[in-house]
Amino acid sequence: MTMIFGIPIQAFLGQLLVGLINGSFYAMLSLGLAIIFGLLRIINFAHGAQYMLGAFIGYLLLADLGIGYWPALVLVPLIVGLFGMAVERFALSRLYGVDQLYGLLFTFGLALVIEGVFRYYYGVSGQPYAPPPLLSGGTNLGFMFLPNYRGWVVVASLVVCFGTWALIERTRLGSYLRAATENPRLVQAFGVNVPLLLTLTYGLGSGLAGLAGILAAPVYQVSPLMGSDIIIVVFAVVVVGGMGSILGAIVTGYVLGLAEGLTKVFYPEASNIVVFVIMALVLLVRPAGLFGRDG
Repeated sequence: MTMIFGIPIQAFLGQLLVGLINGSFYAMLSLGLAIIFGLLRIINFAHGAQYMLGAFIGYLLLADLGIGYWPALVLVPLIVGLFGMAVERFALSRLYGVDQLYGLLFTFGLALVIEGVFRYYYGVSGQPYAPPPLLSGGTNLGFMFLPNYRGWVVVASLVVCFGTWALIERTRLGSYLRAATENPRLVQAFGVNVPLLLTLTYGLGSGLAGLAGILAAPVYQVSPLMGSDIIIVVFAVVVVGGMGSILGAIVTGYVLGLAEGLTKVFYPEASNIVVFVIMALVLLVRPAGLFGRDG
């Protein structure tokens, strides 16, 4: 049997795959957080609840309306994004220009309300969501067995993450979004609807959380607690990458997911805290984060 560092290669690569899967969700969720904070300066504590909402909407579409995975993959981020746009337009927009603490407290309260509603109706037990038949089963790579759905999650998350990065950093719409946060009056003077841009930005971040939720539904059980279980780790990822850094959120999400997977191989007892240990070390050396700007 082939060994790596004294560990069977199947076990080693299996844990790397688990780390990459977790990293895919860390990257997508931290990307949405980074967009919202970087462009709106809002610490969106409701992001985990929106991730959970995406998973539950996918589950309810299938259970109540018979709408399967592939249509849900389009409908869920649209529904969660529209929900986020309504939240921004009727609540968060009133908090611009005041201390960021108010936005954090509002989104924290919103997360508790969303989670509380689903806990009331579904309890804390998870609901199963089967992967689509096209992605069921797995592929034998010779050195390991790769579940098809997990491979799809990794590919889909990479496409979504770097596609979103390109949208923000390499398109005219992205330049309008960034300019609107730096100097909204100047941008509005050129005829750009700045309030609409801000609403769309929050909707984009929320939609990414919803998309991550429907992608996660066949991997993890759909549970009201799934958002609160992951959001603290995702905030740690954003801090390590640099608050507001879109590229930092993506890269750090995958790297910390892999670090977590490797820790499960060599020192399983520390796998639940390794992300926070890395965060503490990074902040000691570079308080702005790996990709953040000092000052």
